Amino acid sequence: MGDYQDKWTTVAVSVEAGIAWVTLNRPEKRNAMNPTLNKEMIDVLETLELDPEAQVLVLRGAGEAWTAGMDLKEYFREIDAQPEIVEERIRRDCSQWQWRLLRFYTKPTIAMVNGWCFGGAFSPLVACDLAICADEAVFGLSEINWGIPPGNLVSKALADTIGHRQALHYIMTGETFDGPRAAEMGLVNTSVPRTELEDHVRKLAETLLQKNPVALRIAKHGFKRCRELTWEQNEDYLYAKIDQSMHRDKEGGREEGLKQFLDDKSIKPGLQSYQRNK
Repeated sequence: MGDYQDKWTTVAVSVEAGIAWVTLNRPEKRNAMNPTLNKEMIDVLETLELDPEAQVLVLRGAGEAWTAGMDLKEYFREIDAQPEIVEERIRRDCSQWQWRLLRFYTKPTIAMVNGWCFGGAFSPLVACDLAICADEAVFGLSEINWGIPPGNLVSKALADTIGHRQALHYIMTGETFDGPRAAEMGLVNTSVPRTELEDHVRKLAETLLQKNPVALRIAKHGFKRCRELTWEQNEDYLYAKIDQSMHRDKEGGREEGLKQFLDDKSIKPGLQSYQRNK
């Protein structure tokens, strides 16, 4: 749509070959999330949502960190002195992008965890659809070491991914863990050497670009919603989402996929994707 260079002060954005590379850009602060970054990330996500060239979003960090979590000085100490209504607004901006927008984003999202990932970083990490990290990445819930419990939806994010015992261990001890351990617990999809991280993420994004975008969006949203519903509710909901997908899909992916498999015999579902008519 436009040139995003220098559009935001704490976030850098570039769109290349269908992939939006969104970089948290406060390397001198290990990309700690302050009120300015939180407010700008709302605008970033809403802007890219309407950009037809941005089809897959990758969230990464500048320098040696993904994000070290919330900025202790600007997000905690400085807003403690603000009126209560200002504090509510600042908290709302934080949750708006880290969870409400990102968790049900209309386009596929990948967290590319290149380094430090601490505290509040776990909310956007889990909100992203997929996550790939560097073996050398360092994860930790250091809040307990500062005399505070995890805030925002960090505990919920952990409960939904790594489970009861593992989550409480890291919440209560403040101990750190590396990329392979994060993959072992299911916090990320896989862990690779840092030198291979960008190539791995790019290939994953290119795979997603081959999929029907409407079906992909409804499939991921359906999965996330179904975790909160009963079996009976899920049956009705997911059938309704399939009907919605067929109605909204301008590419006619279902018909084209069936044609290529049943009539043309040009694809083998499960082994390859149908060829999109873009």
